[in-house]
Amino acid sequence: MKTIVIVGGGAGGLELATQLGHRYGKKKLAKVILVDRNRTHIWKPLLHEVATGSLDVSTDGVVYRAHSSAHHYQFQLGTMIGLEQKSKHIKLQALFDDEGKEVLPERELTFDTLILAVGSVSNDFGTPGVAENSYFLDSHQQAERFQSALLNQFTRINQQSPDCKLQIAIVGGGATGVELAAELYRVADLLNVYGMPDMSAKRIKIDLIEAGSRILPALPERIAKAAKRELTKLGVVVKEHVRVTSADEYGLVANEGIRIQADITVWAAGIKAPDFIKKLALFETNRSGQIIVKPTLQSEIDDQIYVIGDCCACEQPDGSWVPPRAQSAHQMASLVYKNIVLSEQGKPLCDYIYKDHGSLVNLSKYSTVGSLMGNLTQGSMFIEGRIARLIYISLYRMHQIAIHGWMKATIMILAHKIGRSVKPKIKLH
Repeated sequence: MKTIVIVGGGAGGLELATQLGHRYGKKKLAKVILVDRNRTHIWKPLLHEVATGSLDVSTDGVVYRAHSSAHHYQFQLGTMIGLEQKSKHIKLQALFDDEGKEVLPERELTFDTLILAVGSVSNDFGTPGVAENSYFLDSHQQAERFQSALLNQFTRINQQSPDCKLQIAIVGGGATGVELAAELYRVADLLNVYGMPDMSAKRIKIDLIEAGSRILPALPERIAKAAKRELTKLGVVVKEHVRVTSADEYGLVANEGIRIQADITVWAAGIKAPDFIKKLALFETNRSGQIIVKPTLQSEIDDQIYVIGDCCACEQPDGSWVPPRAQSAHQMASLVYKNIVLSEQGKPLCDYIYKDHGSLVNLSKYSTVGSLMGNLTQGSMFIEGRIARLIYISLYRMHQIAIHGWMKATIMILAHKIGRSVKPKIKLH
């Protein structure tokens, strides 16, 4: 029986596993295996909400093992550390428990078709002190670690004089940094309802630091200006043209020796493919470590190895490169599914053409700004406010439908709404 292995259960990987499971796994036509280092899936664009406690992984996450049972694929908990192209197998790292005891030894998985969907990690560009003194938001574990530290800091500030403020520095003015800044203000305001009467948004000071000429550099300028305007209203100090040169326990040092004090520092200044990809020494990669692929999303070394999502470098006919975004991963997953079916039928494969459906940035309850139909008009349709917020929410709903199906997704959405009405609005532990 043919074996299809997908490494990485992010937006693209999980959607692809679901599709392949229904086509091949359900009918026992092929064995579909999803490998991920985590037991639970969280849609990566929502990690900033996990970091602030607005989203709880234990109730809002998708448990891979339960999901695999319902959608006819197998789940393997593990971290990929090696790939043998000729013998067609991958190596998984030994698995240890919290006490350091071995649960599973280093092991191998054989494949006929392999899809690499390992996502991305933060790129600190080797900046001194960043790795030791900053929080990253690459995974839900990192986001939960930040949320725990944030609660401790809020507790400390609540016990001090009203003039004392919690200083937070966010490095990187992309969507993650912008959305996190707005969500932090909302959470600070909520805390006075949950046993911190002296806490409010006025007790925090956020510096949003961007090395480039403006925040949201990958999005249209009009969106960036609208987002900056809303952030400034909230009290966020937006620092553009500021390049961080080092970090320590007291904050950051930027160009020309500028000192930026911070109790907590979050690094969201760029991404790269996981380092192990380069260590494999098999693929041609770009400066960000992404694997360069053919237009069909097949790797250049083996037509039975596909690459999707943030770890994929796919050049478009106009010479541009596909941006590392959730909508890209979703589209890539759909195309690889189609190409696997076409390959089985002996038909020519399709090339991947990225369709930009626009961009949305959610500024918590305060505002949502963005553009729509970037590929259908000469420019883009600017939207903001409630309509933009509804469309932003619908993107996550579409992901839920893709991995659960219409009926189950609808039930889950209703259950989530009911749950939100009876439990605290933020995670308090």
